[in-house]
Order: sequence, then structure tokens, then C-alpha cells
Amino acid sequence: MSSTIHQGAVQARQPAGTSADFAISMKGITKTFGGVKALLNVDLEVERGEIHALLGGNGAGKSTLLKILRGVQSPDAGVIRVGGEVLAEHSTEASRRAGIAMIFQEMSLIPTLSAAQNIFLNREPKTATGLIDDGECRRQARALFEEFHVAIDPDELVGNMSSGQRQLTEIVKAISQRSKILVLDEPSSALTETEVELLFGILRQLKNDGVAIIYVSHRMEEIMRIADRATILRDGRYVLTATMAELSLDKIITHIVGQEGRNLAMPQRGVSQTGEAILELHAASGPVKPIGVDLTVHRGEVVGVAGLLGSGRSSLARLVYGITPLASGSMRVKGEAVHLNSPAEAIAAGIALIPENRLREGLVARHSVASNICLPVLDRLSRWLLVSTERAGKLVNEHIVSLKVKTDSPEASMLSLSGGNQQKVVLAKGLATLPDILVLDEPTAGIDIGSKTEIVTLIRDMAHANKAVLLISSEPSELIAASDRIVVMADGRLAAEVAISDIVSDEGDPAERLQNAQQRLQLLIQKVNAND
Repeated sequence: MSSTIHQGAVQARQPAGTSADFAISMKGITKTFGGVKALLNVDLEVERGEIHALLGGNGAGKSTLLKILRGVQSPDAGVIRVGGEVLAEHSTEASRRAGIAMIFQEMSLIPTLSAAQNIFLNREPKTATGLIDDGECRRQARALFEEFHVAIDPDELVGNMSSGQRQLTEIVKAISQRSKILVLDEPSSALTETEVELLFGILRQLKNDGVAIIYVSHRMEEIMRIADRATILRDGRYVLTATMAELSLDKIITHIVGQEGRNLAMPQRGVSQTGEAILELHAASGPVKPIGVDLTVHRGEVVGVAGLLGSGRSSLARLVYGITPLASGSMRVKGEAVHLNSPAEAIAAGIALIPENRLREGLVARHSVASNICLPVLDRLSRWLLVSTERAGKLVNEHIVSLKVKTDSPEASMLSLSGGNQQKVVLAKGLATLPDILVLDEPTAGIDIGSKTEIVTLIRDMAHANKAVLLISSEPSELIAASDRIVVMADGRLAAEVAISDIVSDEGDPAERLQNAQQRLQLLIQKVNAND
């Protein structure tokens, strides 16, 4: 393997050999969506028998690059070679024929089928008469589980499995295809510590068999343990490729963060004017996560919630909003003990949730801007079972103006709006319920930097309006720019807490201060997970 650091912004790239020396060679990959370059001239080269980490923050381009490799999307420019041969056809079937298997972050198993049926779906063993041979299917699945020391019954329905068992079944399904190249996207997010060790044993066995493995994870402790080399992307661009021996944790985080966040302004907070405790959790646990959470949020305060995928951040949001029940512990809202069993009860208690997936959970996409904003408060806008056009129009116009929603008309379809303006409508829906507590789960996901800055400013405005805000985000720059303090979750628990004043220095220009604070927060997140 090459020991040379290949850094796109610093020096010419000097690959270890010709493209034929690599199991995968992706050169000059470029992809544009609606005028936005998701990838620009990106390289990725992975050797046979190598575990290669693909690293980068949210929006770095990792998922787009892997979708192109898998044939889900076609590149606008660039060349892909597999084993030295050009992959001319860009389709999932062409990638499968080339020996590429991928385990996505969103698992593809069918809950109503057994483990064996899922593993061999669409390529089942057949009898002499051409019928599916269920017995042979179970036998081969059992042999695969035994080969990789996975204790799962081939007849077990996927719907009855734990998250870790489903993830291991997904991995065995990919392995069963005897692919030359295996891509894993956040494979350990649902695994226990014991299951992670089992996964690593499987990967080392495959590596010894000459399989090229691309490993995507935000868990740097795992990357340092399992990977041979790493490629880092940032803002859709190639940054560097290096051996893990050349990359310390500090260096990795510095390269991932880079100049990111320099365009995200930190609003002027002034003197913090927090009021009484309005949301109090004491040893609060859900059915699975969160676990034993103690957290207090005051009026006029933004509390950021950081953590890796699977840390329990969204589970905390669902518990506070009544989507999942409180299994143990207690919750108080405005000093009163509550046990919320539904979002309707949460809204009545003065809580609003801005969900992680705006199109699936936050909006009725084919309805108008006006109908979406009015939807949660139809009872307040109605008289004698009929919605008052005057009241609805006043409410909608107030929120369009206050949140600066760019739309041709209140009657325009949500699908005609940009992602940032769609997100503002989701915020308007929540604010229309007149909440005292706002829970925001990834409020800037998938929107441009200009809209991100606007939403960060809106979050600070909510705090100034005496609301309590719980901000869940995977983007350190956003958490630092918006929050008064940040708690870090790991494995369902609150593992650390830090005040913004403790990670943001008083020296340097605002962009440098934000960049340095991001690095400190990233290191804290990785530290609590390494100690978990």
C-alpha cells in the first residue's frame, strides 16, 4: 500500500500504481444536482484486501459517491474502473455483475420474511422442477451464519429480530454474493459492543480473502482500529488519501472540518436572559433509548444535542413529543408532571416537534403552503365546523412574513418550494401551535448554506422570544452557532455537557473561532464514544 498522503488541495495526486492495481478506481467523479455540485473531480482508489475508510462530514459527498459506485446514480464526469476494467454501464445490475455489494445505512430487509429468505431473495436455490427450494435456502443460510460465527436462526423472521441481528443479517446477505467489493455505510450504528467485535472479525476474514472493503462511519475510534487507509472528502471535493499510521484523530477532524462553517454566521447572543426551568427530565428512559436522561431546559435557552448516529438523539425527541412513551423516570413541563402518550397531548402541553424528515414526517407535500401551516390548528381556526378563511389567511400571512418564506402564493404547492423554504413552512406549522418548547431534529438537513444561516438566526430569535429550544443536529457548526450549551449523547445516555463559552475562544476572527470550536466539539464527541 502507498504510504504517501495524496492531498488534492496541496499537491498533485500520486497514486500507488496504475488503475489495474486497484479493486476500485474512481477518477475525476463529478455530479451536479440542480446547479449544485455535489461532487467535483473526486478520486477514490481502493486496493484488493484492504479496508478503506471513506470519511467526511454531513454533505461532504460520501453518499453521492457511493450511490454512483452502486449504479443508483450516474456521474456527470469521471471514470470508474473495477479490477482495471471500465464500468461503462451505470446501473445497479451492472455494479452487481462487477462484484460490488453495498450495505446501506437504511436496511433493505423485508420484516415479514425469514433471515434465510431475505439473504437469498431474488436468487433462491431451485429444485429440479424449478420451484424454490426452501430447505436448501435454510441450509445455505445456516452455513453462512456458522462460517462467520453469527448466532442467528435462519428461520427467524426479520421483524422479530433486534436491530443488531438485522444489521448482521444484512451483512451476511451481502457476503453471500461472494462479491469482490463490499461497501458498508455506518454498519455499527445498531450493533452492541460484542456485535461490533463480531463485525470486525468478519471484515478481517474477508480482507484476508482479498475482498476490498469501503467502510463509512462517523465513529473515529472504529476507523482507527479497523481501517488500513482513509480518503477524506469535504464539501463534495477530494481532500486527501493516507494510511491510518499517518493520520491521528486530531488530523482527521481538522481535515474533515477544514473551512466548513466559515460561511455560517454566529448570531450575536448578547447577555443570556434565561428564565425558569420549563422542561425537566429526571432519569427519563424510553422503551429502548434514551436511557436515564437528566436534562433541564430553561426559557430563553437553546440546548444543543450532539452525538453519533444511533446515540439516541432522535429517540429523545420522540420521547419529549409523546411519540414513544416514558418507560421510567419522570418529565415535568412548566413545573407540572406529565406523562405524554401522543403528539396531541404534547401539543396541548405546549411542545412542538420539527421532525428530522420534513417531506415524510413534517409536510403534506402535495398540499399548499397555507394548508400545511393551518393543519395542526384547524380547531382554533374553525367556527361551527368550518374553517374561517379570514383567520387562516391572517395566520398564514403572519408566518410567511415573519419567517421570510419565499413562495409565489400561499396556495402554491409545497413541491414548488426550495428545501430551505419547505423547512421554514415546517417551522411555521410548529410555531402555529403557540409552543413554549420547540424540539428541532436536524432542522437544516439538506438545505443550502444561506438557508442554514437564516434558520440558525430563527432559532436564536425563538430563544429571544422566551421559548425553550432543544436542538438536535449532526452538524457541529450549527450546534455551536445556535446553542447556549451542548449535551453529548452516546448509546442512549447523556455522556457530556459543555457550555458554548468553554469551546468558543475570544481570540481570532469569528470564522476561525467557529472552526476551532467545531474541532473541540468533534473531539469531545469522539472521546465519549471511545469511552462508552
